[in-house]
Amino acid sequence: MQRSIFLAAPMLLCFAGAFAGGSNYGIAPGAKQLSGKISEWPVPTPKFARDPAPGPDGNIYITVMQGDRIARFDTRTQKFNEWDLPSGAHPHGLLVDKEGKVWYTGNGNGTIGELDTKSGKVIEHRAPSRGSPHTLVIDEGGSIWFTNQSGSVGRLDRSSGKFTEYKMSGGPYGLALDKEGRVWVCRMSADRMGIIDARTGKISDLYMGPGSQPRRVATAPDGTLWITLYGNGKLAHVDPAAVKVIREYEMPAGANGGPYAVTVDGSGRVFANEIQTDTVAMLDPKTEQFRVFKLPSRNLGIRKAIVDAQGRYWYMGSHNGRLGVIE
Repeated sequence: MQRSIFLAAPMLLCFAGAFAGGSNYGIAPGAKQLSGKISEWPVPTPKFARDPAPGPDGNIYITVMQGDRIARFDTRTQKFNEWDLPSGAHPHGLLVDKEGKVWYTGNGNGTIGELDTKSGKVIEHRAPSRGSPHTLVIDEGGSIWFTNQSGSVGRLDRSSGKFTEYKMSGGPYGLALDKEGRVWVCRMSADRMGIIDARTGKISDLYMGPGSQPRRVATAPDGTLWITLYGNGKLAHVDPAAVKVIREYEMPAGANGGPYAVTVDGSGRVFANEIQTDTVAMLDPKTEQFRVFKLPSRNLGIRKAIVDAQGRYWYMGSHNGRLGVIE
């Protein structure tokens, strides 16, 4: 196994500065007036493709979980490229750093992977407890934080290759960073949000209510958090400084709609898909009104979605193998 000592330390400086928010992928989401136009493209390898992420080149990257591949969609030519990963990696989440390297969670082999798209070279960093790395984000210092469904949250210091792990029950799932650098983790089976103070290592939590099943979380431009409550069909707005729920919103599809992926654009509008109804609901916190986009395909299986720097909403249908955009 090659270690991240081969990474140049100056890369860490690239993430200092403006708070990215949204999906905490190092690229600040934009905002635009959406016309409601929806386009979809079939991916080359439809083997449970998932979790889109924007790159600094303006293109969209996805993992192909059961195909052990990373794919890139060129938003200008509307064509795909693919790269092979080690067999059994089963990539889950991913992000693209400012240098254009792809970082992914090896859900099948307990690794954080690093793909150089120029050479095709892959470096695997093995998490100490292995397990099932799930979702990852990058902080402003360039360190990668990730959930491990086997019962922990990890941090990878890319300059040294060292991991730090924090034990956490409840099946850690989605995660996001607040403006103070605290890590908020969806402890889905515990109905709680786990909170890690990155400076002290102290762990606390916020109870979200019985049967709430918080699944994913995103940070808004104002620093507040938005959380999909998969178990009861609600969208929760949280004040991270006060560690309290500001308000919960009933999602348009109701208690059984299955709110899943959530992200926030540059104007603070919140996007949450409802996986059981193939819809995306956009909430404008200023008016407290939802706008619902009915997607053209059925049984998509959206598990992650993002807003790119232009303000376009990108989603990946894991079930039907189609990448889509609302613009």
